[in-house]
Amino acid sequence: MFVQVIQGQVTDAEQAHTAMDRWMEELAPGASGWLGTTAGVTADGKFIALARFDSADAARRNSESPAQDKWWHEFSSLLSDGATFHDTEDVVIDTHGDPDAAGFVQVMQGAGSNPERARELMGQHRDEWAEFRPEILGSEVAMYDDGDYTMAMYFTSEAEAREGEQKEVPSELKAEMDEMNSLSSGPPTFYDIEHPWLYSPK
Repeated sequence: MFVQVIQGQVTDAEQAHTAMDRWMEELAPGASGWLGTTAGVTADGKFIALARFDSADAARRNSESPAQDKWWHEFSSLLSDGATFHDTEDVVIDTHGDPDAAGFVQVMQGAGSNPERARELMGQHRDEWAEFRPEILGSEVAMYDDGDYTMAMYFTSEAEAREGEQKEVPSELKAEMDEMNSLSSGPPTFYDIEHPWLYSPK
């Protein structure tokens, strides 16, 4: 899988949402290899999107199409300082429900000192985590060569996510969580998307 993370400061969240809906209606049917997009705007106007494709080649073919180029030119006019892009084929997906049904998405970005160990930890105790935090519908992690990462967590609702955060973590899961935190090179940056835009092929 290939994931492109796109970010920028948006000038009008409603217009951005309309433009994304238009992409879904007009361009998605011709976007071969496109697997879905998670996007939204934070309360302070930060736009972030994670676009999934089955390969980097499919993403490149899509970006080179005249229709996509025209759409992007119009969409990027809504970003006050332009956009930043992060591309990767190092992607870890974990689902316990339907992420497209999420009522709240939290995106985290940070850097880790040992990506291989982090990948191992993410593969452990999945059933136990799902039982402990049933409001988490899934996660998507895009990892980059330098240890940086972008993670999207999909929740049933923000209220249930906040409630889940307050629960006491069982000892076995806490040891895993503590080790994961120890691999972090500083605190991550959080982007709370209270009204996520979730798109998948029809």
